[in-house]
Amino acid sequence: MTRVRRGYTARRRRIKIRLFASTFRGAHSRLTRTTTQQKMRALVSSHRDRDRQKRDFRRLWITRINAVTRGKGAFYCYNKFIHNLYKRQLLLNRKILAQIAIENQNCLYMISNKISQKKDII
Repeated sequence: MTRVRRGYTARRRRIKIRLFASTFRGAHSRLTRTTTQQKMRALVSSHRDRDRQKRDFRRLWITRINAVTRGKGAFYCYNKFIHNLYKRQLLLNRKILAQIAIENQNCLYMISNKISQKKDII
């Protein structure tokens, strides 16, 4: 068999990896083997942390809503607030409720008071 010179193909592959890892520090941006390992690790971390980010934001929204509902205007906790929202068929997600809690607490107090005043619909 004839000899295959792989310089062009290998160089292109290495340059592509090096461009991905150009912001890494030290050998992680210069040496091909460590660059490849760091690239794989970075991609795994980014995939894992996309799911974790969703989890963390949901926890943040719940904490914000709970802080406001336990505050001076509404005298009950988060889980009763959400339960009553679903019972009244008011479909507001936690992200929107957290925004309301931050920007306009009086509006959230009004919502919670309206929910708690109505009689049970069964």
